[in-house]
Amino acid sequence: MAITGKWIFTASMDVDADKEALFNEVYDTEHIPHLSKVPGVISATRLKIDTLRVTMGGETKTVEPQGLPRYACVLELDSPDVLTSAAFAKAVDAGRWPSHVRPFTRNRQHTLHKVLNAAGGK
Repeated sequence: MAITGKWIFTASMDVDADKEALFNEVYDTEHIPHLSKVPGVISATRLKIDTLRVTMGGETKTVEPQGLPRYACVLELDSPDVLTSAAFAKAVDAGRWPSHVRPFTRNRQHTLHKVLNAAGGK
């Protein structure tokens, strides 16, 4: 997956266990489609954290995520101004997200990253 945008915005969060199925359904069928239509949003990708197993310096380590939000959404953007646009404000409050999902999320974290080098992979 090559990054083509100049900015990356992430929204990470946990959700109450009894609302997880609704969270995933609304995110996939409503929230991502609304966000994807915002001018300046190049792509929208959902992620779920997993156990990390990595070998570095000759040692293999297993790291269980602790304290980090389980779910994340990564938006690839043309500009950080997308995040303060009327279209973005409308998209984040569209559908069932604000009333049926957002109240049951916690440990919310948002980040903005400037892309420094987006070299393509193999």
